[in-house]
Amino acid sequence: MPPRGRTYAGQPAVRTLLAAAGAAAGLVFGLLSPCLASAAELEVRPGPAALRDAIARAAPGDVLRLGPGLYRGGVVIDRPLSLLGWPGAVIDAEGEGSVITVSAPDVVLRGLTLVNSGDSLAREDSGVFVDTEGDRVLIEDNRLSGNLIGVFLKGPEDARVQGNAIEGRSDLRMNERGNGVQLWNTPGSRVEGNDLRFGRDGIFVTTSRDNAFRDNRFRDLRFAVHYMYTDDSEVSGNVSRGNHAGYAIMFSHRLEIRGNLSEGDRDHGLLFNYANSSRIEDNLVRGGAEKCVFIYNANKNAFRGNRFEGCGIGIHFTAGSERNEIAGNAFVDNRTQVKYVGTRHIEWSAGRRGNYWSDNPAFDLDADGIADRPYRPNGLVDQILWRDPLAKLLLNSPAVQVLRWAQSEFPALHPGGVRDSAPLMQPPAIGPAGEG
Repeated sequence: MPPRGRTYAGQPAVRTLLAAAGAAAGLVFGLLSPCLASAAELEVRPGPAALRDAIARAAPGDVLRLGPGLYRGGVVIDRPLSLLGWPGAVIDAEGEGSVITVSAPDVVLRGLTLVNSGDSLAREDSGVFVDTEGDRVLIEDNRLSGNLIGVFLKGPEDARVQGNAIEGRSDLRMNERGNGVQLWNTPGSRVEGNDLRFGRDGIFVTTSRDNAFRDNRFRDLRFAVHYMYTDDSEVSGNVSRGNHAGYAIMFSHRLEIRGNLSEGDRDHGLLFNYANSSRIEDNLVRGGAEKCVFIYNANKNAFRGNRFEGCGIGIHFTAGSERNEIAGNAFVDNRTQVKYVGTRHIEWSAGRRGNYWSDNPAFDLDADGIADRPYRPNGLVDQILWRDPLAKLLLNSPAVQVLRWAQSEFPALHPGGVRDSAPLMQPPAIGPAGEG
């Protein structure tokens, strides 16, 4: 239970008494507003319009501490405030608009339960909606459920969304749902340590830069992370389980995709579409996705130290993707290790170090850890099967067997495709932050 104290009524005498303890209270409770030195900490008790009235009467920098109970949502915070909740403090929008709208810098929302936003994607109804005035907002350790969009950062700089449990709408069709955290043009913002479930995408970002999504957990979504037109950013240490796809990176450049886990995702673990000049390192995809990684028209990327395991296709590489470095990865027990439909010759090794292939029956007579012969994951027969699946009826025919033997003995017969000149004899060890 909260300590006993005065309720906020806005009287000058009350404000004078509380302001004297403002700085000390800020240190005790770890409040982050820059105005704390002169802030008052004000206790708010439930009532029909208690929260709205408290915000209207608060001075910039004040701390509003909500006692247990139900508060009416649909409120707008238009000045720097800290809104802190004791356990059991619930703000309910009752199905209309956003639960809280932030339209001021340096706002802190912590320890609250935010429920029942409206259901209009056109109005961008959210648990927390932050507009371009909400720079440096901190949304921390809250529980958001039953909202169309969990948190929408629409234009603020240096926002923080961390340690929240966000559960979206599971009663709507996938395309009718909102995203767990949605970001637009919000440079410098961070989304870290959140647990996101249901809704459409866990994190959806577009037209932004210098963002970081770290150590989040995603379940029961379309995409765990969905990147569009967002450059110079980081996705690291996240865990995606049981989603349609793990990490969909599109039309974005100079990213670091590092130490993420995709486990049991349905379609793709990693998907790159016109994602360029990025580093994709130490990621683990396993658990039966249709494609561990799909690379479509993505250029000048470095794939190093990843493990792609147990998928229908380890890596599908297509549509003119150029100048990608793919070395030091492990392709383990995929039904098809590589699908590449093209006639160019592509080398997948760098500095005398290639990749590990679990289906490579190789020898290492000089014991240097590198197989004695190059590895070619696909040949002419594979390309025929991809172009005409009915050709599988002839897979065990003598003609096909002779063609496979001829390609193994006469490499010049290969029509092009992937060649690993230095295949590894052992899979490299990786340790993504999400594994375990």
